[in-house]
Amino acid sequence: MKPIVYIICLFFVVACNAQNSSDSKSEITRNTEVKSKTMTKFNVLTEGESRVILGKGTESPGTSEFTASEENGTYVCKQCNQALYTSDSKFNSHCGWPSFDDEIDNSVTRVQDADGRRTEIVCSNCKGHLGHVFEGEMMTKKNIRHCVNGISMNFIDGGNELPAVIKEEQKDLSKFETATFGAGCFWCVEVLFQKLKGVESVESGYAGGKLKNPTYKMVCQGNTGSVEVTQIVFDPSIITYEKLADILFHVHDPTTLNQQGADKGTQYRSVIFYHSEEQKASAEKVLKEIDASNLWSNPIITAIEPINNYSKAEDYHQDYYNNNKSTNGYCNAVIGPKVAKFQLKYKNLIKE
Repeated sequence: MKPIVYIICLFFVVACNAQNSSDSKSEITRNTEVKSKTMTKFNVLTEGESRVILGKGTESPGTSEFTASEENGTYVCKQCNQALYTSDSKFNSHCGWPSFDDEIDNSVTRVQDADGRRTEIVCSNCKGHLGHVFEGEMMTKKNIRHCVNGISMNFIDGGNELPAVIKEEQKDLSKFETATFGAGCFWCVEVLFQKLKGVESVESGYAGGKLKNPTYKMVCQGNTGSVEVTQIVFDPSIITYEKLADILFHVHDPTTLNQQGADKGTQYRSVIFYHSEEQKASAEKVLKEIDASNLWSNPIITAIEPINNYSKAEDYHQDYYNNNKSTNGYCNAVIGPKVAKFQLKYKNLIKE
């Protein structure tokens, strides 16, 4: 029996181990900087807490004081104070981490891991990493287990008042504009425009197809007409639409029809989706200038079309390179060199 018990315990450790705990300090710093620029100042985190909550790391099994705790109360997000779980849903799964078979309504968001094998759980308010959720293990009647890093939570005793939740700031976007570009795999394009001064946010999505909300699988089948795009929210007083369009023509090959390198299909076609007649005129002007400059030996085939049926891609596609560069071979072999070349070419435009 002992070997069987050992194998079962080992399975839990492997299944719950969300990310390699050796994430670099620089990665933690980067994530912290992103949070500070886009959100309110949440609760101050220690280096260890940042590694897990911001860097999607994992605490060592059996180290949390909450793992076997049976105290009555509420578990709240350490970063923003949102109530996540009550002690009524807690159970001891003997996996080494605090376990719950239910969450407080609307408190936890599920995100498919990039490898498609597990489902990550994050705080629905601040998006801080909690752990992973598993189904079908038959440990409780609800047949579900939230495997949570104890370091991601604080415990509030049942007799005490819950702390106020720190909400995300509502930004004034009236001075910003939006640009939408198709230039091949959105993983490759997103990370480049994120680095530019004046760019507020970058989102990977789909546009130009027959469906309003296609899935990644549907888009990859090539039947929807949807294009993988990068949607950029930017401050035109810092960086102009024309400059963004000019950069676009330098960071992908606008002369290959429905193809970028090894990526082939209509979802990879080169296209500028304009949001106004002014953007259309600017895009046409830049295309004409680039075509006349002999930057590319072959004619440019980039389409210029009105924005149509845009939708945000699945969460695991967002910020893909930054979230996966330490573990994904494609990020290292293909995207990494592009990022290095981009930062050198546009060093005067890169955020500090």
